[in-house]
Amino acid sequence: MPNHVTAHIRRVTSPQVTEPAPGTWPNCLVVNSVAYISGMVARGNNGKVVAGDEYEQAKLIFAKIRNLVEAAGGTMADVVKITIFVTDITQREKVWRARREVFAGDFPASTLVQVAALAEPSVKVEIDATAHIGAGMR
Repeated sequence: MPNHVTAHIRRVTSPQVTEPAPGTWPNCLVVNSVAYISGMVARGNNGKVVAGDEYEQAKLIFAKIRNLVEAAGGTMADVVKITIFVTDITQREKVWRARREVFAGDFPASTLVQVAALAEPSVKVEIDATAHIGAGMR
């Protein structure tokens, strides 16, 4: 008889990150020790997109990711994969600047993609992340 591992899915929230409306999606789910963070945009807790360029938006997004990873019991050193969506690939250096302020040593595996549009015209950057809580790559 094979061993069956039962995975438990746990929703993680942070008081610093507004949750989406019920019936949509969670910001963060943890399965065993892996945290899956939905695409984050630079929307403040007031529901409005923060004015600013790609650097400013990415800084806020990485702060939201940090808050969720920490609420899951980890640190940013546990982040192993990020996907970055931008509406203007020529502005990628601004996003990378914000990324360098958050990660050191071996950066997480990363994908950067230009898309035609995001949630609304003022959203220039969206980032999702996967973290293995307790792995501490860096």
